[in-house]
Amino acid sequence: MIFDERVGVVTGAGGGIGRAIAMKLAREGARLVLVDIAADDIETLAREIERSGGKALACRADVGNESDVGICLERSIAEYGRIDLLVNNAGISPKKVDGTKATLTEISLCEWEQVMRVNLTSAFLMCKASIPHMVRHGQGAIVSISSSAALDGGMLAATHYSASKGAVSAMTRTLAKEVAPHGIRVNAVAPGRVATAMAKLSSDERNRAALGRIPLGRFAEPDEIADSVAYLLSEQASYITGVTLNVSGGYVVG
Repeated sequence: MIFDERVGVVTGAGGGIGRAIAMKLAREGARLVLVDIAADDIETLAREIERSGGKALACRADVGNESDVGICLERSIAEYGRIDLLVNNAGISPKKVDGTKATLTEISLCEWEQVMRVNLTSAFLMCKASIPHMVRHGQGAIVSISSSAALDGGMLAATHYSASKGAVSAMTRTLAKEVAPHGIRVNAVAPGRVATAMAKLSSDERNRAALGRIPLGRFAEPDEIADSVAYLLSEQASYITGVTLNVSGGYVVG
């Protein structure tokens, strides 16, 4: 198995892309720490993984809270003794009541800060807490979830979401150079539209419009994003660091 006995932390693991990533890593032998603010979801997932012969620890946390992140990492080390893999997947993309995106002038400071906290600050905090453990073992791999919104000017996403995901990709490039001497690789995956609950927050009209712009003619399945994440975490990508992998079905090219 690709990740036999490796220890991986996945944020936003309770549903959608995060759940698919956790299941993929578990099937490939990783011992997991499932992090989400929705405790019931990750506890259910942990039981499912355990029933399938895997190993998973559920840790409820607000990933934008440094204390919560620290507690989860402490539990991870106490349970497994190391951290090899980190997936920063937690994210939100608020919409207006009618399912359309807000313009910048319609976004409140509170909403802006909340999106940055969940989408960007969480990645900073998780990396800050995890990297020292990776350095100790001279290896590690980090993948953060960016978005096609960081690459296409946010055709479907509001400014705060696009800005947060663009920052994730920028952080990925800088951090990759910073930690490369320690044997740690840092990459990102930028999904286009994915068939998850987040996509359903948009109106039917906007989703139809999005579908019309995708050359492959469909939304991605969560498992397809999970496959891309697993590849970048694996030794198959041992010479890849600092990239944002575009996984958008041709919606963004180049």
